[in-house]
Amino acid sequence: MPQALEQADGRWAWVVLLASLVSQGLTLGFPTCIGIFFSELKHDFQASNSETSWVPSIMIAVIHIGGPLCGVLVERFGYRVTAMLGGVLASLGMVASSFSHTLIQLYITAGFITGLGMCFSFQSSVTVLGFYFIRQRALANALASTGTSLGITLWPLLSLYLLEELGWRGTFLVFAGVFLHCCACGAILRPVATNMPLKTTEIPLLPPKTPALGCLAVCGRTIQRRLAFDILRHNARYCVFTLGVMWMILGFPLPHVFLVPYAVRHGVDEQRAALLISIIGFSNIFLRPVAGLVASQPAFASHRKYLFSLAVLLNGLTNLVCAVSADFSVLVGYSLAYSVSMSGIGALMFQVLMDIVPMERFPSALGLFTILEGIALLISPPLAGLLLDTTNNFSYIFFMSSFFLISAALFMGGSFYSLQQKEQHSKQTEKEGAREEAAPEWGQILEGKDSPEKRLCPEIITGANLPPPHRPAGMNKHPSGYRVSSRT
Repeated sequence: MPQALEQADGRWAWVVLLASLVSQGLTLGFPTCIGIFFSELKHDFQASNSETSWVPSIMIAVIHIGGPLCGVLVERFGYRVTAMLGGVLASLGMVASSFSHTLIQLYITAGFITGLGMCFSFQSSVTVLGFYFIRQRALANALASTGTSLGITLWPLLSLYLLEELGWRGTFLVFAGVFLHCCACGAILRPVATNMPLKTTEIPLLPPKTPALGCLAVCGRTIQRRLAFDILRHNARYCVFTLGVMWMILGFPLPHVFLVPYAVRHGVDEQRAALLISIIGFSNIFLRPVAGLVASQPAFASHRKYLFSLAVLLNGLTNLVCAVSADFSVLVGYSLAYSVSMSGIGALMFQVLMDIVPMERFPSALGLFTILEGIALLISPPLAGLLLDTTNNFSYIFFMSSFFLISAALFMGGSFYSLQQKEQHSKQTEKEGAREEAAPEWGQILEGKDSPEKRLCPEIITGANLPPPHRPAGMNKHPSGYRVSSRT
């Protein structure tokens, strides 16, 4: 018996919203707590800052790069099964990582396996949310993104407590059980009815002499179907947004990884240093819904991309404040200011992507978007760790973060404005051209004295607009304001 489909904007949509909120808290919120274990991992494995930073880097990168594989599983098995599979993989990865004896093993277990599991759970919940909400999509995305804020708030506190009681290996075993909650969230993702037309695939009969497609051709067609390279080529806004976010990501995750070690280096107690990350997450719990409410207003619907660029710019400027002083009171103020701009980025990122591309192409557009984002996430922390090993100065990391964020904001804002002006100019030119082609030509028919031929002379007679008693003789008024005068 076929399963009944849930309706968009129905009651069950809010249950799915809650599941997406919890999934984002468990997945996107988790990598921020790796900074708590940074010193422990570095000491146990006798590694450098650059080598240790590969652990969160691989994890965050796989969360985003695994999007196309997640899309394949969603199409084959559905959102529910894919999200539940992600919970199982994330749990197995954390169990295996607790028995790791080298950093290479930790890269594979905690980085790749756990990251891939979190990718399946996270991207399934985000994508299905766009189909469950139509009228209140912006608000739903903002509310769901508060799950990341909850994760950023709770993961460091839980990590710090468990690290003191059980060590990092015992803590990872507990985390394995926590990630199994992704399976419960995935079970809530029932199939939803969509307004998109069903695609029927017909397999034509090939002539006997037609050779079968090669393996490379099949792979090429699959990649072209899964990844939105055609949108990247023909949709200028999608190209600008994707490249801008990719450049932004080179600086955006650095405070989450290096803020706690930076504070500890400058004499802040480890518990108080971990509290800084929790302050950022706790503030976002309240700020992200506010950002979503503002972005969902009709007056801001066409300006969301500019609001996103402004949030990125403010985020970059805020990091400059952190580089000036490492006093705890200054870092608390920095965390509060940073959370304001971070809430705008988190609430608007996927909504802007949904505004730029049609929903029927959103899964493939999200796949390419997350791959490029994941490449940047893979490079960013090790690059910052190498900079730290070279200079032994944490301030350069925050300067580096500010550079990428500010330049990305200026690029996106300027490019969006230029594209908007270009489109308005082209539309105005088309309207003027259509108006000139559609304008009727009225003229005056004159007869020559020596010839019976008549000719048209364009002429605008203002007297044609006079009322009939005052209208000159022989003038017939036309609705357009022109007149035709005939002589017999």
